Amino acid sequence: MFHRLCRQVPALLALLILVPGAHGGECQLKRIAELPVTMNGLQPTVTAQINGTDALFTLDSGAFWSVLSPASAAQYKLHLDYNRVPGFYFKGIGGKVDAAITTVKAFTIFNVPLHDIDFIVGGSDVGENTVGVLGQNLLRIADVEYDLGQGAMRLIRATSCKKANLAYWAKPGSGYSEMEIAQPTPLEPHTVGIGHLNGAKIRITFDSGAQVSVVGLRAAASAGVKPDSPGVQPAGGMFGFGKSPIRTWIATFPVLKIGDEEVHNARLRFGDLGPWDMLLGSDFFLSHRIYVANSQGKLYFTYNGGPVFNLNPPPPAQTAASKPAAPDDGPTTEPPSSAVTASADTKEPTKDSTPEDAAAIARHAAALAARRNFEQALQEFNRACGLAPGEPTCYYQRARVRLDLRQADLATSDLDQALKLKPDYLDALVARAKLNLFKENRSAVVADLDAADRLAAKESDIRLTLASLYEKADSPEQALTQLDLWISVHSQDARLPHALNERCWNRALEGRQLDQALEDCNAGLRHNSHSPQLLDSRGLVYLRSGKLDKAIADYNAALKINPRIAWSLYGRGVAELRKGMTGQGEADIAAATALAPGLGETARKIGVVP
Repeated sequence: MFHRLCRQVPALLALLILVPGAHGGECQLKRIAELPVTMNGLQPTVTAQINGTDALFTLDSGAFWSVLSPASAAQYKLHLDYNRVPGFYFKGIGGKVDAAITTVKAFTIFNVPLHDIDFIVGGSDVGENTVGVLGQNLLRIADVEYDLGQGAMRLIRATSCKKANLAYWAKPGSGYSEMEIAQPTPLEPHTVGIGHLNGAKIRITFDSGAQVSVVGLRAAASAGVKPDSPGVQPAGGMFGFGKSPIRTWIATFPVLKIGDEEVHNARLRFGDLGPWDMLLGSDFFLSHRIYVANSQGKLYFTYNGGPVFNLNPPPPAQTAASKPAAPDDGPTTEPPSSAVTASADTKEPTKDSTPEDAAAIARHAAALAARRNFEQALQEFNRACGLAPGEPTCYYQRARVRLDLRQADLATSDLDQALKLKPDYLDALVARAKLNLFKENRSAVVADLDAADRLAAKESDIRLTLASLYEKADSPEQALTQLDLWISVHSQDARLPHALNERCWNRALEGRQLDQALEDCNAGLRHNSHSPQLLDSRGLVYLRSGKLDKAIADYNAALKINPRIAWSLYGRGVAELRKGMTGQGEADIAAATALAPGLGETARKIGVVP
C-alpha cells in the first residue's frame, strides 16, 4: 500500500507548485500554497471538499497519513477496501486500530481539485465535528510553516537554501531557535527532534493534532517524575485514535529544552504514549511560529509571547508579548552562533502584515481565544463582524468568546443573528440549545435540538452531543434515538463505552427495555470494568428489575471508586430500605440529597422510591 500511496505525493506536488524555480545561488522561498486554519478551541481545523461536499478536517502533523473516521466514510458514502492490504492496522494513542483504505475521487484542498486520493479509514472521531485528519502525506511534500497564531499553514519550496536560516520573518538580531529533525521516510514521516527534559534526552514529536503537549511515562520517569511523585496530580483520561483512553497526570518539570529554547517550570501532562517520548501539541504551536525545513532536515521557530503550555487567562495588565508568570515561565532563546540572519540571504515568500480582511481577523481572533486571551479575541471579533456583517460564522465565534466572558445575553444575541443569517447553521443551533439549557428554557432547548436533529447527517459525530443535551432536557426518548444512530457507526470509537453507558442510563431512567439496558452496561464494562458511571447505571437497571443485592453490589463498587456519586448513594439507599435496612437506607438518601438537593424529587418523578 505504501508504494501506491507514496506515488501520489509527487503528483500532488506537481499540482501545487505554480511558480518556476529560482536562478542563482541566493536562497529563495516560494510559497506554494496557503491554507487558512481556524482554531476550534485547541484544535486546528481546515476546510476541504470530499466529492464536492465541504468537509472539516483537523490539521495533524502527528498523523503519518490522512485519516477518515469510519462514521465519516459512511457519511460521504465512500467504499472501504479491506483487501488491498489484508490485516492492515495502525497504532495511535489508545492502542491498535484495524483499518481500511478508501479512495476519494475528487478531493479539493488549497482550492485545487485532486483526483483518486487515498485515505486510511479507522479509529475514533477526532472531535469538534471534524471528519478526520490531514497528515504527513500532505505536509511532507515541501517545507511547512505553521503560523497558527495568525490562522495559517503554508507550503513553501526552498531553493539554494541549504545553509540559510529559514526563520525568514525574524528580524535581524532577534531571538529564534533551530533544531535538527530526523529525515522523514514513508514509514516514519513524523517531525521528530531531540530535546532534553530535566536534563534527560528525549525524542520530541511535533504534533499539531494533540490539543495539549504530553510527556510519555518513560520519558517522565527518566526526568525523575512518576505518577506517585510528590506534587503530581491526576488529570483524567486522554483519547487518541485507539479504542481505549489513557490515564494522565500533571506535573511541573523544571526545565524543558527544545532546540535553543528553554521553558522553565512547565506544567505538563504525562501518560503512557507507547513509543513516543513527548508530543508537542497545538498549545506549543499557538505560542510559536514554526518552520519545518524538510529541505534541510531542520526546524526553526520563534516565540509569540505569553504562556507556552499553561494556557490560563493572562492578568489584565499583561499583553501577548509580556513575559508570563510562573509556573510557565516564558522561554529563553539564544540564537545559534552559526545562524545566517533572514535579511542576509533569505528572500521572504510574501510580506507579512496585520490581517485586514474579516476572515483573517476572525482566524486571528480564534487563535487568541484558544490561548484564553478572551478580551483581545472579542475586540478582534468585533472588528471582523464589523467588516463582514453578513457572515454568520463571525457571530457564532464571537458568541463562544462572550460565553467565556460570562456575557450570556450578548452571546444569545449573536447566536440569534447567526441563525437569522443562516437558519440551517448546525453548530449555532447546538450552541443556543446549550445556552437555553443553562437558562432553564426547556421548550427552546428542545426546539433547537429538534432542528439540529433534522439537519445533521445520521452518521454525524454531533449525535452524541445531541443525546447528552436531550437527556439534560428531560427527553430520554429523543436521547435514545440519537444514541442508536451514533453507536451504529462508531464501533471503533474510544467513546463507545461512554455512549453505551448513556444508552443504558436513559433506558433505566425510562424503566423499559431493561434487558437491552443491561446488555449496554455489560458491553461498556467489558471495555472498562472499573467505570463508576457504568456501575452506577447498571445499579439502576438492577434496582428497576428488583434485583436488590446486585444493585447494592454495583453501587458499592461505584462508590468505592467515587464516594460522591449522588445517584449511587440514593439508589443504594432505596435498595436498602426495600430490604428493611432502615438505618443504612436513610443515611444514604440523606447523603445523596445533601450532594444533589433536587435528586429526591427527580427520583420520585420516575418512580424510583422505597
